[in-house]
Amino acid sequence: MISPDAARNVVGIIGNVISFGLFLSPAPTFWRIWKARDVEEFKPDPYLATLLNCMLWVFYGIPVVHPNSILVVTINGIGLVIEAIYLTIFFIYSDGKKRKKAFAILAVEILFVAAVVIGVILGAHTHEKRSMIVGILCVIFGSMMYASPLTIMGKVIKTKSVEYMPFLLSLVSFLNGCCWTAYALIRFDLYVTIPNALGAFFGLIQLILYFWYYKSTPKKEKNVELPTVSRNVGGGNVTVSVER
Repeated sequence: MISPDAARNVVGIIGNVISFGLFLSPAPTFWRIWKARDVEEFKPDPYLATLLNCMLWVFYGIPVVHPNSILVVTINGIGLVIEAIYLTIFFIYSDGKKRKKAFAILAVEILFVAAVVIGVILGAHTHEKRSMIVGILCVIFGSMMYASPLTIMGKVIKTKSVEYMPFLLSLVSFLNGCCWTAYALIRFDLYVTIPNALGAFFGLIQLILYFWYYKSTPKKEKNVELPTVSRNVGGGNVTVSVER
């Protein structure tokens, strides 16, 4: 009989692998920016939002805040590095106005996370209090990022076309949410459960919409910008945009 902790570790490792794939999904976009040496109309907002989520989840998973959550730290630490690389490429090849705006947002995020870290470490003296404060912040900011998939789903229903919503990303997003929800339920963690259960739910809705509207989708050539993913510990948020 496998122990709950061993099962949780196995599920968490699988979640790490899936989330890693989602973190890499925008790579073709940045390879294009690198080759063109121009960000064109691409925006840094999703990557800045994902960076913030990764920073908060890394802090949540460290032993002084929430013990026994090393797999939360590993995947979000990897995500933090990947998003930093994406933003570095964006900063290098964006014009002055876009660069200044992105830098300003990044500075605000860093100051915010620093304030959270200092406030929690100095002001909360138990794991329960620290987990609650940081966990609530993770849930709030993570859940806010589900606005993008909702927008895409609305577009699919309106246009009766799934060209804006790649099947593979919807499927992986769903599996990712399910995996991390299972991880959180084995040793119950409310703050990991909420955003990832939402991710699994929205991923399922995307799959249903895909199969419902697949036949009515016009078959034509299109250039799809692969999305960034909010990786709130492997939740299912996917931001998809299509370049015309």
